Amino acid sequence: MIMSRIEAPRDEVTGNLVDRLLSGLPADAVLTDPDVTASYANDMASFCPAGTPAVVVLPRTVEHVQHIMRTATDLRVPVVPQGARTGLSGAANASDGCIVLSLTKMDRILEINPVDRVAVVEPGVINAALSRAVGEHGLYYPPDPSSWEMCTIGGNIGTASGGLCCVKYGVTAEYVLGLDVVLADGRLMSTGRRTAKGVAGYDLTRLFVGSEGSLGIVVRATLGLRPKPPEQLVLAAEFASTAAACDAVCRIMAAGHVPSLLELMDRTTVKAVNDLGNMGLPESTEGLLLAAFDTTDPAADLAALGALCEAAGATEVVPADDAAESEMLLQARRSSLVALEAVKGTTMIDDVCVPRSRLGDLFDGVQKIADKHGLTIGVVAHAGDGNTHPTVCFDAQDPDERRRARESFDEIMALGLELGGTITGEHGVGVLKKEWLAREIGPVGVEMQRAVKQVFDPLGILNPGKLF
Repeated sequence: MIMSRIEAPRDEVTGNLVDRLLSGLPADAVLTDPDVTASYANDMASFCPAGTPAVVVLPRTVEHVQHIMRTATDLRVPVVPQGARTGLSGAANASDGCIVLSLTKMDRILEINPVDRVAVVEPGVINAALSRAVGEHGLYYPPDPSSWEMCTIGGNIGTASGGLCCVKYGVTAEYVLGLDVVLADGRLMSTGRRTAKGVAGYDLTRLFVGSEGSLGIVVRATLGLRPKPPEQLVLAAEFASTAAACDAVCRIMAAGHVPSLLELMDRTTVKAVNDLGNMGLPESTEGLLLAAFDTTDPAADLAALGALCEAAGATEVVPADDAAESEMLLQARRSSLVALEAVKGTTMIDDVCVPRSRLGDLFDGVQKIADKHGLTIGVVAHAGDGNTHPTVCFDAQDPDERRRARESFDEIMALGLELGGTITGEHGVGVLKKEWLAREIGPVGVEMQRAVKQVFDPLGILNPGKLF
């Protein structure tokens, strides 16, 4: 670990790095105090090793980022890009001796255009801030991860984030029209477009979305917007089993309904949410399904959906009376992962996505894994798109419990693959799921992905040790 630039001597290699960075950056954009740099070492994932960064840089302009990357290339120093570090896969974890490149200071909304329905933003813009800003223009930016009050657009792009609205509106990748990217050698490349249509050349924009900072540094994004929909109205349906709740999901989708939200919480999650915030959710339920419509007549749509829930065996169906009650239910859902962390103090949050038709099998399988290992595992799901978050609750101070937690986490991923799913629907691979990515895409797939990285990052300095 290097010491402060002022407080302690530096070795020759580190000193050269810091001096080179300072030649093109303001002094307050280069952090070397070990207590400060240590705070940038990792994101929110469990069981992911993190190294000791040599320096943390906080650029404010594209030119700053270009200078950082040219310096890193000249000195062969690895660079780990970071946003708000709310990720759950270790993708933002530092490696020993690296430059941590935090983009949080590049936080300007550069343009909101109601005619073209686009926003142009820097990577450090907070998701919720963008949503509120475009809302003032009668527009809507749909991707809304549960951490939307903290997470950044750049981080959302890096991990291809999803959120509660995906069942109707899709994920981040579907709203990224174009990018400005600083490559490993400092060159600036623009991809994509700001037009409604465009098919010129390979879709390099989509390639960068979900690349976890391994191909380049996103410094500007052109995002597609939609007209702001009406306020959504939410319905809560209780079920005596998660199997019945999953059956209801299948009936809803088969009937052609397009809810703006379709979320499922199991009994463990419901209890945790109540314990955390006294939310008054029904703890007698084995599965609580939340559905919403943002149509012109949401009450009628919810009535039709409620009838399908009752046909699937719902014990009670309760539509919200107004937007305030709807927001209360959504807040309960958004707090579920924090609530589960409070159960034992530490969690491993899985991110397995399966075909909707296999959702019930996933819930049943997770319960069997929990029983086998003697652990509490709560499951919350973006049920409308089959994306589940089985969350293993454990005591990090208990070595045996830590071991069982890790084993159960891996077994859940194996279960997801067996059911025809994927190891990650929205959190990314990072460090946590490297070996599982190889299992999912196979040796030829890994070879091709490594070949792509070699083109963009021939020296291997961009976020090394992630993905592969």
